[in-house]
Amino acid sequence: MAASDLPLTYKGLALFTPGGDLIYCVDPTKQTHWHVELCAALQQILDLPEVPLFLSDSYTATVDRWIDPDTQIVHLAAAVKPRVWQYRPLLQAIFETPLALWQLDAEPYVPWDDGMIAHYRSQFPQLWKRHNLVLRLDHLSSFQYAETPDAPKTLSGYVLRLFVNGRSSATVQALESLHRFLAQTLDSPYTLRIVDVQQHPELAEKDQITATPTLIKAWPPPVRRLIGTLDQPDRILRLLDLA
Repeated sequence: MAASDLPLTYKGLALFTPGGDLIYCVDPTKQTHWHVELCAALQQILDLPEVPLFLSDSYTATVDRWIDPDTQIVHLAAAVKPRVWQYRPLLQAIFETPLALWQLDAEPYVPWDDGMIAHYRSQFPQLWKRHNLVLRLDHLSSFQYAETPDAPKTLSGYVLRLFVNGRSSATVQALESLHRFLAQTLDSPYTLRIVDVQQHPELAEKDQITATPTLIKAWPPPVRRLIGTLDQPDRILRLLDLA
């Protein structure tokens, strides 16, 4: 990619498949594009039965290039998920960044994570095949979630974040129960991200977390949150707009 292909400041998003394909976007506005939209684009490109939302927290990378208004110095920050750490040279090439810039965006350990990924392999076998796809999609309007009554909802599924405090055995049991409930209740795909506020206080501050556990439905809108015990199915159903 020529240097002139990239704006001076931008947000860059990359989404990989387990097979190693890549779609990405460069957004100068830093407002309109999200990894879930790349998931929706991937569904159409590879003719998937559903939007593969499980990719959005496990197979992504993000880069941000901005100018300090006081010093006018250009800054770069970049993060890559552990599952796609090996693709840093490709990310370096498409976003024209130093290889050493890319930092590991590690997630708190989730006991069932590997099992969930294995489950999706039977549902989305195309994602485990290599199609030699490296595609830049800067105009994602046709892949965005549609809110108007007469427009199809291109993006389906849920993006959930659960904030916990520490990794006690009681917490792990609660998470396993929540995962089973979601798997048995939801007909749509979902991504559940576990955030330990002890390890990631900045994320807790960003989402204004005042108590744990807190379960947030980040997608689809509107954003909703459930604070406190997770053993009341009716409260979870209301959070998901299913009751």
